[in-house]
Amino acid sequence: MCGIAGMLAPDGEPGDLETVRRMSDALAHRGPDGDGFHHDAECVLGHRRLAIIDLSPAAAQPMLNEDGTVAISVVGEIYNHLELRADLEARGHRFKSKTDIEVIAHLWEEYGEKMPSMLRGMFAIALWDRKKRELVLARDRYGEKSIYWTFGRHGLAWASEIPALLELDHVGHDIDMAALDAYLALQYVPHPSTIFADIKKLPPGHMMIVRPGLTPIARPYARIDHTPRYAGITEQEAEREVRRVVEDAVKVRLMSDVPLGAFLSGGIDSSIVVAVMARATSAPVKTFSIGIGEKTELPFARMVAERYRTDHHEEHVQPDMMHMLPAIVRSYGEPFADPSAVPTRILSAMTKKHVTVALSGDAGDEAFGGYKRYIWSHVAHTVQRMPALARRGVMAVLMRAPGGPARWVREYGRHLGSDEATRYLRFISHFSADEKTDLYTHELRARFAKDATAERFAAILAQSAAPDALGKLLELDVRTYLPDDILVKVDIASMANSLEVRAPFVDHHVMELAAGLPTALKIKGLTGKVLLKRAFADLVPEPILKRAKRGFSLPLGRWFSGEMYGFARDVLLSKAARERGLFTPHAVEDLLARHKRGEDHGDRIWNLVVLELWFREVFERRSGRAVRAAASA
Repeated sequence: MCGIAGMLAPDGEPGDLETVRRMSDALAHRGPDGDGFHHDAECVLGHRRLAIIDLSPAAAQPMLNEDGTVAISVVGEIYNHLELRADLEARGHRFKSKTDIEVIAHLWEEYGEKMPSMLRGMFAIALWDRKKRELVLARDRYGEKSIYWTFGRHGLAWASEIPALLELDHVGHDIDMAALDAYLALQYVPHPSTIFADIKKLPPGHMMIVRPGLTPIARPYARIDHTPRYAGITEQEAEREVRRVVEDAVKVRLMSDVPLGAFLSGGIDSSIVVAVMARATSAPVKTFSIGIGEKTELPFARMVAERYRTDHHEEHVQPDMMHMLPAIVRSYGEPFADPSAVPTRILSAMTKKHVTVALSGDAGDEAFGGYKRYIWSHVAHTVQRMPALARRGVMAVLMRAPGGPARWVREYGRHLGSDEATRYLRFISHFSADEKTDLYTHELRARFAKDATAERFAAILAQSAAPDALGKLLELDVRTYLPDDILVKVDIASMANSLEVRAPFVDHHVMELAAGLPTALKIKGLTGKVLLKRAFADLVPEPILKRAKRGFSLPLGRWFSGEMYGFARDVLLSKAARERGLFTPHAVEDLLARHKRGEDHGDRIWNLVVLELWFREVFERRSGRAVRAAASA
């Protein structure tokens, strides 16, 4: 897996090896098995190694081609490397290791810019071509691995995580306020932005080819295509094809020279992955589950573990949130408020005690329509087709739903008549545009009068080639929520524990098949993920197939009205928080009070707490270090 960092100096200036060493040190958790550097004229590549395939020194990175003119530093795994290696050897290329990564240098020599599109796997690539004096950065199709970058008069710098770029003295002093506005709505900062004005994310499926001194421009090498390609397929044919492609995606991810296991949540997707693993291997699969709070998924995970006789490990934990949260906030480098980052971090730590690689069920919901919001969208479409009088009646009934827990239902009814992007954003947002307006100070209210997130969603929906509304929503999540939330959450949480996680459902063969199948096969009426359930009905215990979906969540509502209420109040109404000038203090106080009275605003309070802790743990520490450096200069 590993971590990468590097710099490309301005034309004619030498590369800064010492700075890249500092950046690499900030990524030590990603690669505890060693580090390496390649310094060639303006370019410096840095690498932290987590040895997975070929544990010998020959597989260390940065790695060179035969004549030393191409150097690569790569994060990830290439699952079709044996086929690629055979083709390249037939064309005269010579290899010095058994690692999957080495094929990348030779693919560049042979095929040039086609290289990223030929790879099946997860990857973030930095490649320096000395002959052409070109740097290549490339990220996998769906965003399992990340590349953050910054460009200015000091040249171009990149890294696997934001904290590594904050080692640069000239980076990280200004906030992108539009990114902060998007974060409040989404709980994450959408690509290509980060919370820092001068740090960007390379979008999934994109590459940059940069020469010293020239401005980098990202362009796609692969596009997400939801054009229907299996319009006439029968349900039985679709089930067989899904079964074949998913099983293959799981099996190719079993390659490893270190111990391997699987996350087992007790849901459909991870149960499928474990079932396929158990049937493909002779030794018992090592499986890992955790539970938090009173209602846990542990009994369902145990059901799968017992059926397939796995080497099962589980823990029921009560995390010390006040102690854990600052460290988690620091690891992401920017505000990231998906609460499931906490259990994912705990699960990764437990799993690392036994294995170095784990498979997960991530992306099954985005590929095959598993989220409840798709069902609610379907209901909204049905209501919109009603006669006007009936439609208004349904909306009125929903808007009068009593009680604090029914706040979401009232909001749903209120937005039934909105456009698709606005309505869908309301399903998933922490703070709506109106709620942000209530929260913001006067200056920010005027600045964000338009809902930029809804406009972005509307543009993505308009670009989609999917033939129906639900298909467009699936594509929207694949282009936004999946890479910017789900996959970055797992990458940061797992690599903080030097654990590699592989997600078979993110395999581009699986994603492309799912995208090309009719939405009606995936979502039927009020039931989601129908096709996937039928394709694996013989492998997954029936209670799991029939149960309602539950996320990997925290009891935030209970915590913030109980043991964490005082903590949240102290954080959000502190002198430092008030002086930031972002939020009206009485609006924050009112939100806390309404939650205490029974309305559930747990996710929103969590969002604000994470933001304020980020200011303290990352931004202020960054600014303080810069001030100290300037004073000592």
